[in-house]
Amino acid sequence: MPKTLRIGMIGYKFMGKAHSNGWRQVNRFFPDLPAEVELATICGRNAVAVEKARKALGWRKTETDWRKVVNDPAIDVIDINTPNDTHCEIAVAAAKAGKAILCEKPLARSVAEATKMVDAVKKAKVVNMVCHNYRRIPAVALAKQMIENGELGDRIYHYRARYAQEWLANPEFPLVWRLQKNIAGSGTHGDIDAHIIDLGRYLVGELKEVCGLMETFTKQRPLWEEGTAPPQPTKDGRKGKVTVDDTVTWIGRFKNGAIANLEATRFAWGRKNNITFEINGDKGSLFFDFEDMNRLKYFSVNDADHRRGFTDIIVTDRLAHPYVGNWWPPGHIIGYEHTFVNTIADFVRAVASGKSVHPTFADGLLNEKVLAAVETSARERKWVAV
Repeated sequence: MPKTLRIGMIGYKFMGKAHSNGWRQVNRFFPDLPAEVELATICGRNAVAVEKARKALGWRKTETDWRKVVNDPAIDVIDINTPNDTHCEIAVAAAKAGKAILCEKPLARSVAEATKMVDAVKKAKVVNMVCHNYRRIPAVALAKQMIENGELGDRIYHYRARYAQEWLANPEFPLVWRLQKNIAGSGTHGDIDAHIIDLGRYLVGELKEVCGLMETFTKQRPLWEEGTAPPQPTKDGRKGKVTVDDTVTWIGRFKNGAIANLEATRFAWGRKNNITFEINGDKGSLFFDFEDMNRLKYFSVNDADHRRGFTDIIVTDRLAHPYVGNWWPPGHIIGYEHTFVNTIADFVRAVASGKSVHPTFADGLLNEKVLAAVETSARERKWVAV
């Protein structure tokens, strides 16, 4: 009988819902995992809301004090889904308690916090992982394989990526926590640019230097009536200052000589959660669009001249493509929620083996160093080394 991993999850809203589904489904679709999971405790500050989440998401019990979950000897894994200002404190405490840790991105609000977290997990020798779930999209994992196999050639020239959303384009959207630097650390930059930075590091390599531009388009917003969903302004009409970026654009150079060109914005009307990237090498190119996430486009210079063009690879072959062998027959596509199940499956294997799997907290620190370098560049208007 495989060992049972008892999960304690801190946070229960959007990411808590996504992670809960991942924990709930992982043994059903990855039946050969070396351990079973038990959704033991879900934690949040609002007792009524967290009890409602417990019933909806399938957890055994609730708690309102994260410290009690971290120090519960029956808990094996701490899953952190809280606002960014609490990641460091919870993770450090969980490491001291000897728990394996899965943490939502960005790892922290700053390089200093991320460094503390890396030091804590190294000292405690606990398994750790940052939940950059887009690495576990089968098409993205296939792109990684193709690049490593040399199918784009020996040299990568370009990594271009854009992450665009629209949810802040309305200036009357209220001042939620993601718009407050003391809680979030940064705005669009840390929230969604972190994802395409991580994908660039995963697919192309480490960055050497960056040059960035950041802008806050709406500098004042109505105060948020906390607890409203979707978020609503307070009735008194008061406003508060936005202290984070709304958009970031930057260029850079990878250590292997490839050129980076990234943009992230939450002011793109018509874009709900649009992620695209293109990678150009000396023998071919890859293009990916998250809104068509089961497809990868590939161009090869080895094709005959009269047949050259981007080929559509439908990444649903159970025998050939990463992760999809645990899902449906060929042609039956998967979606956003499956990326979390795939991520958690890899994490469960890591916990069972006692060896962390990428992206680790160390990866989260490297991502944070890129974020910090871009922010410094934008503020000081100069190139900055990572």
